[in-house]
Order: sequence, then structure tokens, then C-alpha cells
Amino acid sequence: MTAHEPPGAPGPAAPYDAVVLAGGGARRLGGADKPGVRVGGRPLLDRVLAACAAATTTVVVAEPRTTARPVRWAREEPPGGGPLAALDAGLRHTSAEHVVVLSADLPFLDGATVRRLLDALRGSDAPRGPGHPDGVLLSDPEGRDQPLVAAYRAGALRRELAALAAAHGGLTGLPLRRLTAALDLTRISDPVASFDCDTWDDIAAARARIREHGHVLDEWISAVKDELGIDLDVDTGVLLDLARDAAHSVARPAAPLTTFLVGYAAARAGGGPEAVAEAARKAAALALRWADEDTPAPAPAPASDPGPGSAAEPGPHAPTGSGAAPGSDAAPDA
Repeated sequence: MTAHEPPGAPGPAAPYDAVVLAGGGARRLGGADKPGVRVGGRPLLDRVLAACAAATTTVVVAEPRTTARPVRWAREEPPGGGPLAALDAGLRHTSAEHVVVLSADLPFLDGATVRRLLDALRGSDAPRGPGHPDGVLLSDPEGRDQPLVAAYRAGALRRELAALAAAHGGLTGLPLRRLTAALDLTRISDPVASFDCDTWDDIAAARARIREHGHVLDEWISAVKDELGIDLDVDTGVLLDLARDAAHSVARPAAPLTTFLVGYAAARAGGGPEAVAEAARKAAALALRWADEDTPAPAPAPASDPGPGSAAEPGPHAPTGSGAAPGSDAAPDA
């Protein structure tokens, strides 16, 4: 970030690590495997991992499981020792100056929110900034702090965790508020990203929301990319336009087949958003050329009526010699 940027302005991406706490007992879900509960076809844990995909190192504190993205696993000792013990175990595998700390039950967290937290934390370092808080966390619609949706200075976390461990003979069983009370924190309100799933009613509400018209397409594309192991951001508007052109200009079944072929061609060309955009451009131009052939050619303009004494151009069956047509009784002029 330069001195000309206002505090909190997004700057160049800087390294950060992420610690995701995923080992709770989920008592309000009847002991269900909460990180594995699916919302929009994806486990809650995978949704959170997608939001912090830009982290240099992502540590999940829980028993290992299959995830859509590679992570490093850690476990507090003893297992089930509470959030502070879990956070301490995760931090031991990180090295970045800034660390994002997340719970594994945030269905609406996305990369933009993570960047917003980090930008606010980094922006406080700017000249004439608002001080140097230890962290920036989200608050829910009721104004309650959500310390497991936050970006922190890793040094501040380690300092206060060490102090708490020394004062209490360890971190096992200590509530999270013991840590947050010792930190200088800034709050950002975000009623959507701060929504967490503690009950089955929460799960039902999250599942209903992502099927609303304004969300379902993005949710579906994200789910497909996770399922297929594709980590590629493309302009879905370009592909939708292509599908529309193929359906209208050729036939409805051409839409899915064309977009499939565009993806295949882009992969053969090396992949990446640019390859997809170029293949889509070529296919869209082809669809327009295809449609043009269905447009009837304009009829030729009628010949002008020859004036008196003018010689009309002979038609294809008109006599071309000076004599009369075969079978005619007329004799040539003398």
C-alpha cells in the first residue's frame, strides 16, 4: 500500500495464513458432523475453505477428512480442549504476519469478505491511520462480536495466548472471550457473512437462501467447480451469452454442447480465463454466421422499363440474331 491510498483501501495482495476451527461437538445439531453438513451441495467446511483459498497456508484444526482444497491438519491436546486450545494448535503451523481465523460453519462467507477484513487490518498501518488494532472482526445483526470471522495480527494472538496459558496453567476449557477481551479489535458489520449454522433451522435457512433467484446460479457454478476440482474464475456472462446465441441461432440442444466444447477447447489451449474468453468469442461469432445463412437473400431489383426507342437487353431466351425467331412468318426488314 502506498502513502497515497486512503486507510482501508484495497492494496496489492499480501501473504496471509488461515486457521479454520472445525472440531466442535455440534451439540445443538445433535452431535452431527457439522463441517460435513452440505449446503448448496457442498460441505460447510469446503465453503469456508473456498473463501480463504488465497491463503499461503490453511490449517484446519480437526480430525483429517477429505476436502476440496489441500490443507494442513492440526489438533489441540487433548482433543476437544476448546477454541483457545484449538487456535493455539493451528497457529503453530502458520508463519504469516496476518492470519484469518474462521469457524467451519459459515455458509455465506466469501473471498471478498476475507479481503475486506484483511484490507481493514492492513489499512490501519497507513500513515494517519486509525491506530494499529490487533484484529478486525465481523459483528452480527444484533451487534455481537464474531471472533471466528476475523483477521488478526499473528503476533498479538501468540502474545495473548501465551499470557493466558501462563496465567491459567494452559488453555484447555478457556472461553474465547478471554482472548478477545485482551485484544484491541475493530468491528465491521456484515449480517450475511457473519451468519453461522448452529441449529438445523439455521441449516434450513441457509439452504433456502442459496436457492433464491439471485444466488442460485453462482452457488451452482461454485459447487460444480469444487466437485470437478476446477479452480478457475471465468466470466459466466460470456458463457451465458454464448449459450443463448447457440440456442437461438442453431437449436436449443446446441447451447450445452457448445459450452462444453468451448471448455474443452480452452483446456487444450492451456486453460485460464483468457482461453475460455477466446474460445467463447469464436463460437459466438460462428453462431451469428450460422444464423445469417437463414436470412433470405434480398430479391434483385426489377429492371427499369425501357423508354420508347430504347433497346432492351435480351433475356436468356430472346433471339440474338437479326432474323426472326424460328417459326416466325415475319421477314427481316429490307
